Amino acid sequence: MIKAIFFDVDGILLSHKIHNVPESTRQALREVRKKGIRTVIATGRDMVELSKLPVMDMKFDGYLTLNGQLCLDETKHAFGGNPIDSGEAEILVNIFKAKKIPFVLIGEGNRYINYVDNMVVDTQKATAGTIPDIGEYHGEKIYQCIAFVGDHEREMLSSILDECKVTSWNKTGIDIIAKEGGKSVGIQKFLEEEGMDRSEIMAFGDGENDVDMLKFAGIGVAMGNGAQEAKDAADYVTDSVDADGIAKALRHFGLIA
Repeated sequence: MIKAIFFDVDGILLSHKIHNVPESTRQALREVRKKGIRTVIATGRDMVELSKLPVMDMKFDGYLTLNGQLCLDETKHAFGGNPIDSGEAEILVNIFKAKKIPFVLIGEGNRYINYVDNMVVDTQKATAGTIPDIGEYHGEKIYQCIAFVGDHEREMLSSILDECKVTSWNKTGIDIIAKEGGKSVGIQKFLEEEGMDRSEIMAFGDGENDVDMLKFAGIGVAMGNGAQEAKDAADYVTDSVDADGIAKALRHFGLIA
């Protein structure tokens, strides 16, 4: 019996074609919530960005932000966090200060970028993202970094970061989190808080940074518009976000009529 469903945001709840949540998705989530099934966001975004998206006019029972690195309950109170190791964080701060690539540092309550170029603008525009203010590091804990880079720079970063995990969410956008982190880690913290088992949950994703949670969940569902890595990791592949993919999957598994 499914007791909770975890949703990535971009390309799952949020359509970048209509810049909104499809009505079929809104109705499907209302139906599962009426049955007492928890709905939880699991995203690479932080609460600052989430607050500016149309998903926030919907009710959720939790927010696993920064790829599960910072977990908040339905009142947006943090109940779990997993900052990057201080030694590795020093390397990341040096990359940030070098200003060779556009680089974002994200703490518990703030995020800032070292500089902005056309790649940042184009990437954020394509994903309905906002551009952080330019800022400086002041010693706070780092929960996630974002780099706007091509394949070569991504490979370089992966090779020098021994204690971090690098995953893509766009062709020119990558997330950097603690090696032992990920959405599945955030989900596990939520399950511990709620007294649930992983066999009792479903997760929807579409990207490389969703692979761990799709494998972790009792039922992992990949969107038809998703990356091949997500589809390979899923138990079921549904239609695209713009073709009622979430509603179709929930109907397939008998969670809505």
